[in-house]
Amino acid sequence: MTYKFFPHTDDDIRQMLATCGEQKLEDLYRDIPEQLVFKRDYDLPQAMSEVEIRRFFDELGSYNEPLTCFVGAGCYDHYSPAVAADIVRRSEFLTSYTPYQAEISQGTLQYIFEYQSMMAELTGMEVSNASMYDG
Repeated sequence: MTYKFFPHTDDDIRQMLATCGEQKLEDLYRDIPEQLVFKRDYDLPQAMSEVEIRRFFDELGSYNEPLTCFVGAGCYDHYSPAVAADIVRRSEFLTSYTPYQAEISQGTLQYIFEYQSMMAELTGMEVSNASMYDG
C-alpha cells in the first residue's frame, strides 16, 4: 500500500524506522490482531468543492438523532448567528492591548450596546438585554 498523503520521503521513513529499531512500516503494527488490520483500499469519494463537502456532511449529519446535552459550562448545544463572528472581528471593537485593558472593555461595551439596539429594533421591543459576561 502506498501512502500518498504522508509528507515523508523514503529517507525520512528509513531514518524513523531505524530510530524505532524496525525494518518496515508494517512492523510498527505487528501487535494489532490480524483480523483488525484493514487490507483493502479506502473507498473514498472523488474530490469535492467546499460547497459540495458542506452539502455532503449536512446530509450525513441529518441521519444523527438529536440528543439532549447536559455538559454545561458553556459546552452545551447552542446557536450562534454567523454574523456574530464578523461583528466582533471589526476593528473598532479591537485594540492591540491585552483583554485586561480598559480599551478592550470599551469595545465589549460597544458591541453589547450594538447588539441590544439591533435586537430591540428587530423585535420591536423597547429594550433588549445582553449578558455582561462575554467569555
